[in-house]
Amino acid sequence: MKATIAATGCVALCLVVCVAVIGQETKSVWDGVYTAEQATRGEALYGQHCASCHGGNLLGAEEAPALTGPEFSGNWNGLTVGDLYDRIRTSMPVDDPGKASAQQKVDIITYMLRVGAIPAGTTELPRDQQVLATIKYLATKP
Repeated sequence: MKATIAATGCVALCLVVCVAVIGQETKSVWDGVYTAEQATRGEALYGQHCASCHGGNLLGAEEAPALTGPEFSGNWNGLTVGDLYDRIRTSMPVDDPGKASAQQKVDIITYMLRVGAIPAGTTELPRDQQVLATIKYLATKP
């Protein structure tokens, strides 16, 4: 009897875990995860906080890497927007990582996506790290 109860409890726990995992739907950047308006804000912020090192065209300059194009895509393919956000959040701009707000950094990411020809959608990309961690950066459309 105790074995039956234990087995039933294990099955119930497995079902709860499966439902929780399925509930955390994974998206990719190709699912329209930002808005055009947000990328426009990001463009202005990029010019203010990033262009002096990464170049006006996002292709990198001197020591700063490209933020678009094949090299960028190869480095970030398969990782998440959360990974990208975390890198930017903790280290950019290099002279003062706290200079731009969390929302501004997310807006800059949306500009990077737009320049990379990843289409906009109807919902803004949130600054919630848990949500960003569910959005895969895929270099090519699946």
